[in-house]
Amino acid sequence: MTKMTTGLNRRTVLKAGATAGAMTLAAPWIIQGALAASGELNFLGWSGYDEFPNVFKTFTDKTGIKVNFTGLGSQDEMLAQAKTGAATNGAFDICEPTIDRLGNWTDNGYVQPWDDKKAGVDGLEAAFAKTSGPRMTIPSVWGSESITYNTKEAPLAYGKASLMDLFDDKYAGKLTLRGHSGLMAAGRALEAAGKLPHKYNESFTDKDKMVANYDAILKFALSKRKNIAQFWSNENEAQGAFRTNGCVIGMCWDTSAAALMAEGLPVSYISPVEGATGWLQNFVLLKGAKNLEQAHAWAAWVNTPEGSAAWAKAFGANPTAKGAVEKASDQQKKFFAAAYPADALGKIWWWPEQPGWFVEKRTEYAKKFMSA
Repeated sequence: MTKMTTGLNRRTVLKAGATAGAMTLAAPWIIQGALAASGELNFLGWSGYDEFPNVFKTFTDKTGIKVNFTGLGSQDEMLAQAKTGAATNGAFDICEPTIDRLGNWTDNGYVQPWDDKKAGVDGLEAAFAKTSGPRMTIPSVWGSESITYNTKEAPLAYGKASLMDLFDDKYAGKLTLRGHSGLMAAGRALEAAGKLPHKYNESFTDKDKMVANYDAILKFALSKRKNIAQFWSNENEAQGAFRTNGCVIGMCWDTSAAALMAEGLPVSYISPVEGATGWLQNFVLLKGAKNLEQAHAWAAWVNTPEGSAAWAKAFGANPTAKGAVEKASDQQKKFFAAAYPADALGKIWWWPEQPGWFVEKRTEYAKKFMSA
């Protein structure tokens, strides 16, 4: 399995454009190779992002490759598709899981290695390009999950805002969470308060410690169950919680907050004192992929400043290619500065790899939490 470590800080992200010229000579291969292949690409990815068609059109205009996209709301749904044969029967060529769930794909033989040269890996920012062994992933976008709040009804300030604020009883009936990441937020808040039996990260490596921790987490979460107005499981539901369902605070993706802010709603996004929860998405090449040249052409294009910026903009997330940050819109730059002020980038807590047993157990706890 490819191991990838992030070396992100404010300097590496904001200064990414300094080496943008490195892709100038590589770009002609992307166009020439892709046009020679043309054809199509079957992509299994995330639903709820209205800008995807525009990105796919730009890619098609440049390469002649048609993108057939199927969107799902969660990684569990993607894995369910893979288990039914979609990863090996040629139905799809690529998918886009997060790095912490990669083991669920590699351990089951759902993916195959990328060709670094054909995929234009040299275009990646150095912090995302590190690997050991065959390259099973190509980073695509990164971002975080953290506190999203109504600036009028639940004002918060950086340096004081905490994950425990999510569970404040003054927001009873106005909180939105995702089941399993809501428990994660509670666990990290309890750990910071010295109220977990073990370090929270040990939950990912030791099943007994995971059960001990999550028993405590679930007990706390159930005591706050009345505060939750809506659980969300995908982008549309997270946005709807604030837009139409009366929520004023929640643990949500930065992409959700960015979309709400772009509409002019009184919503903002903040990193808590415990650190925002970092996620990194990656393209994986499925075992049964039929359109290998087209898949590599897609990855190579997203590894250019133009392609990376376009894909990140479509998500409302952050790009991974050299020079892409400089191509971000003023709105994206404004959101980034607000979401990660001062030392926030250095405090990001990155999801550890989630082995199969952990996913199974955390799902059991999440169901108990959500059905209470």
